[in-house]
Amino acid sequence: MADRLAADTAMGPVTLDVADPDTMTAFYRDAVGLDVLSAAGGLVTLGRGSVEVVRLRHSPELRHASPGSAGLFHTAILFDTQAALAGAIYRVATMHPGLFTGSSDHLVSQAFYFNDPELNGVELYWDRDRTQWSWVHGRVEMSTVYLDPNRFLREHLTQEAVDSPHDSRPVVGHVHLSVGDVESAREFYVNRLGFETTAELGGSALFVSAGGYHHHMAMNVWNSAGAGRRSRTLGLGAVDIVVPTTDEVGALTERMEHYGVAARDDGRTVELEDPWANLVRITAAAT
Repeated sequence: MADRLAADTAMGPVTLDVADPDTMTAFYRDAVGLDVLSAAGGLVTLGRGSVEVVRLRHSPELRHASPGSAGLFHTAILFDTQAALAGAIYRVATMHPGLFTGSSDHLVSQAFYFNDPELNGVELYWDRDRTQWSWVHGRVEMSTVYLDPNRFLREHLTQEAVDSPHDSRPVVGHVHLSVGDVESAREFYVNRLGFETTAELGGSALFVSAGGYHHHMAMNVWNSAGAGRRSRTLGLGAVDIVVPTTDEVGALTERMEHYGVAARDDGRTVELEDPWANLVRITAAAT
């Protein structure tokens, strides 16, 4: 039984339960620069081409989560060029000047942080080439170095990137969760689901990936230490992970059965809940 996710595993779209789909659609479409791929039955899907990035599910019956709850820390949208990232930052900052929360150079990447209109965390970032990443004893070196957003825009912003976001190819690079404790996150996401640990911050945060990426997922307790299972609220609806083949889905289902984790498998997708009742879906890539 394979115990690790395939090296070419990637993140799929993040599903958000939202109260105001029009405002949220406008944010991800006009400011972030995604295309509306479909809109029907209370579900709006945004992305680019055949790649879905965010699904907005209208859930007017739900309320916001209480402070300190587990759930989404941020959805991290990866841009293919610094110019495309700069264009997105400029649009978000211009259209929603109150939603910027910070920026950092993480050595492996340059990242800018916002909240969306319903206060879901959003990271917009660009990766340095993997040849520039440093690994020590199986851990990637990341840091939090101040990154001046105005200087970044001066160096990389072009009018074309502002006006033509459709030329870029944004994807979900990683998903960062708020959890109740790091050890339970490690047991589920590393020992059972099959990611590999790439970095740790004491007992407060864990970073994991497949195939040597700096991280496909992260979990921290910065705002949520001790949090228990979630009730259904606005915010995170599901995390999607894409594996290369249905064989990978079958192997994962076997692994979950071995560990006694309840899983629903239709042959192409397996659904499970992490210890905080976050829905995780692992789907075989379309052929």
